[in-house]
Amino acid sequence: MLTANKLMPQGRGLAPVLLKRAATIELDWDVRQKSRFDATDSQGRQIGVFLPRGTAVRGGDVLVAEDGSLVRVIAAPQPVLRITHCTAHGTPFDLTRAAYHLGNRHVPIELKPDHLKIEPDHVLADMLRSMHLIVVAVEEAFEPEGGAYGSHEHSHGAGHDHAHDHGHAHGSSKGAKPLVLAPELLDDHDHSHDHGHHGHSH
Repeated sequence: MLTANKLMPQGRGLAPVLLKRAATIELDWDVRQKSRFDATDSQGRQIGVFLPRGTAVRGGDVLVAEDGSLVRVIAAPQPVLRITHCTAHGTPFDLTRAAYHLGNRHVPIELKPDHLKIEPDHVLADMLRSMHLIVVAVEEAFEPEGGAYGSHEHSHGAGHDHAHDHGHAHGSSKGAKPLVLAPELLDDHDHSHDHGHHGHSH
């Protein structure tokens, strides 16, 4: 059995031609949220995956096997509940409320601008329908939010710096109206940062 213990989130840094040639492996969320599992790739090879604990594998990620070969992960379609707001009787805000209630129950949830996805659960489906949401059973890839699954490193990349600045702004605001004051705070924060640096250079 071939071992793979390295993950390249979204295949970043790899030439497209390498990605195109790579073997593929289709995995549903149950498997992708584990850091250790066995699977068979599109070339029929048995692969034992051993990743750092808490790593969740996303569709589009690339596994690197011990022999240097690449295996591109595809999020397999699986049974999920697709939740949309009722255009006749509700508003898009109903989805926000649904996300809040599902989050309170620590349910893995995929957030999209116009719908939510969760794993099949008839109790939750009934609750959502009672909130005037439309719940449909479909077979689709499932990519729930990171957070609880320790897969934050996947969301870094382009937006990482922005998230960083944001964190500092809120930190320096001591929680006082961060939304209203964020731009000014960011500014102050940068100035104090500069002064700090000048101080060191004397």
